[in-house]
Amino acid sequence: MKLAVIIPTLGRSEQVARLLGYLGGQTRLPDEVILSAPDATHIELPDGCPFPMSSAFGPKGLAAQRNAALVPSLGRFDIITFFDDDFVPSNRYLEQVEQAFAENDGWAVVMGRVVRDGASNAGLSWADAEIALRDSEARQPCEPSVVDHVGAYGCNMSFRASLIGDLRFDERLVLYGWQEDIDFTSQMRSRGRVVCVTSITGVHLGIKAGRVSGKRFGYSQVANAIYLIRKGTVPASFALPLMFRNIAANLARSLWPEPYVDRRGRLKGNALAIMHIAMGRIEPEYILKI
Repeated sequence: MKLAVIIPTLGRSEQVARLLGYLGGQTRLPDEVILSAPDATHIELPDGCPFPMSSAFGPKGLAAQRNAALVPSLGRFDIITFFDDDFVPSNRYLEQVEQAFAENDGWAVVMGRVVRDGASNAGLSWADAEIALRDSEARQPCEPSVVDHVGAYGCNMSFRASLIGDLRFDERLVLYGWQEDIDFTSQMRSRGRVVCVTSITGVHLGIKAGRVSGKRFGYSQVANAIYLIRKGTVPASFALPLMFRNIAANLARSLWPEPYVDRRGRLKGNALAIMHIAMGRIEPEYILKI
């Protein structure tokens, strides 16, 4: 099976270079790595990569950048894997992904288990990731455990390319996207199983550089959830609890916010989106005006 890795990136050329180094240590090398960025200034390539490299340039925004690399890859590869530029895969990650698809014809989407996630805290270092992966490998059971999901976590998700067809990431979910991964992968469930294989592991560093402002992100936490429910691609039973948890967290922590999270900005964005929804205005791309 031919396997491509797509890495959307923005303003993190040093991180991308480090990730490419980790990919060079995979037990199963990718057949090609495609970097998707607004332009070449966002990319810093290391010398002597042991796999082919290419670039896709286009509009800024996670959904648009995913599509810019995805579209020309269809028909060329059997498996398409997306990594965030701050995701650190275990060294057998791609080998295990290929094995998972080869042995399970009914699987459409495979994601690995994130053993540590810096998105929920101040962020992790590359050294933190290496320690977490070593610890996880020491405790890992011999047999993989498979868990069905509504959708996949975008920091690491792989697709059976033949099942993607005309499906694309929704470019109305602009900039950081927020739930563009769940929107896309939940639609793949009509074409096959969407699963997490817990023996496939990695670490999400959760690097904060390149993120959108607190107010913009807070707006997306509400507006994107309602938009996707109305669109019919994400069940309300998933989107509404997530939305209310985010609002509650922003409200509870706004008095003593974490230094790495703009809770007050997020709360303002939440409130603005709620006001717009009450007026019948459901417009994810409004964050471009904030």
